Amino acid sequence: MIKIDNLKKSFGDFCAVDGITFSVNQGEVLGFLGPNGAGKSTTMKMLTGFIKPSAGTVSVFGHDIEQKPLQAKRIIGYLPEGAPAYGDMTVSQYLAFIAEVRGFSGDDLRSRVSKVVRQLALQSVLHRPVDNLSKGFKRRVGIAQAIIHDPQVLILDEPTDGLDPNQKHQVRELIRSLSKEKTVIISTHILEEVTAVCTRAMIIANGRVLADATPAELEARSRYHRAVTVELPADDSLLPAMQGLPGVKAVETSDSMPGRYTLIPADDRSVFKALTDLITSKGWEVKELYVESGRLDDVFRELTTTGDSAEVVE
Repeated sequence: MIKIDNLKKSFGDFCAVDGITFSVNQGEVLGFLGPNGAGKSTTMKMLTGFIKPSAGTVSVFGHDIEQKPLQAKRIIGYLPEGAPAYGDMTVSQYLAFIAEVRGFSGDDLRSRVSKVVRQLALQSVLHRPVDNLSKGFKRRVGIAQAIIHDPQVLILDEPTDGLDPNQKHQVRELIRSLSKEKTVIISTHILEEVTAVCTRAMIIANGRVLADATPAELEARSRYHRAVTVELPADDSLLPAMQGLPGVKAVETSDSMPGRYTLIPADDRSVFKALTDLITSKGWEVKELYVESGRLDDVFRELTTTGDSAEVVE
C-alpha cells in the first residue's frame, strides 16, 4: 500500500501542496480530482520520487521514497504529465529500452514488449518514431512503458488525455483489470474518469484535500441526490403543479430541452411517488422519467469554488 503523511511542497512563497495525508490499499483505484493548478501533478511527482517534498513522508509498500528510492521505484509504474519519451526512437525501440532499464533481457524483454503492445493496441505504430505519433498514441505508449515491468503500484497522470472515446474505453478497461492486483492512483480533472474507473475519489484544491470518499458517496452530497427528472410535452402550465408538490424544494427547467423538468427534493425524502401520482391524476404523457443518484460535477464545483473544507468526507 501507499502511505502519505503531511506531505507539503512549496516553490518559493507558493505552496503547491499543503499537508496532504492519506493511504491507498491494494485493489483500490484512487481518483485524484481537482481543477488545473490544484496540486495534483506535484503530488504525483512527490509520490514517485521525481521531486523532493518540502515536508512529510511517502511510503510505498514499506519503502520510504527518500530513504529507499530504488526499492520504491522498482515497484512503481509512472505515467507523467505529458508522457515524455525519446522522440527519435521508434515505439518498438523505446519500449525495449524501457524494459532493459527495468532489468529485463532476451526472451523476457521481448515477451514484455509484445504484451504491452497488445494491451495498448500499438501494433500499427510499432515502427514509427515516437515524435511522429498523434497525442493519443503517445499517451498509449506512455501507459505501455508504465506497466511493462508489471509494477505493484501504478501512478497515472491524466491517462486518457488526448484519447478518442474508443481508446478511452479501452484504457479504462485495462485499468480496471490491472487494479485487481495493484494499487492505482489516477490524477485527473475529468469527472467522467472518476465515475468510470475509480473506487474512491479525492477532491483537492489549493493543495489541500477537500473530500475523500467513494464516487457514490460524493454524488450523495449533491443537491441532485434523489432528484427526479421528467420529460413531458412542453407546456408552461404544468410547472406550478410540480412546484406545489410536498417535499419539492425547487423545479429546474431546461432552455435547450423544453418540457424537461428536474424536481429537487427539500430533504432526503423521495419525491418520486408524489410526482408519479400527479402525472397519473393529470393524465400527462411521459416521455422520460428517472431518479438521479446525484451529480459529481455539482459537488466538485461547490467544493472547488467555495473552498469548503470544513469537514473531509471519508
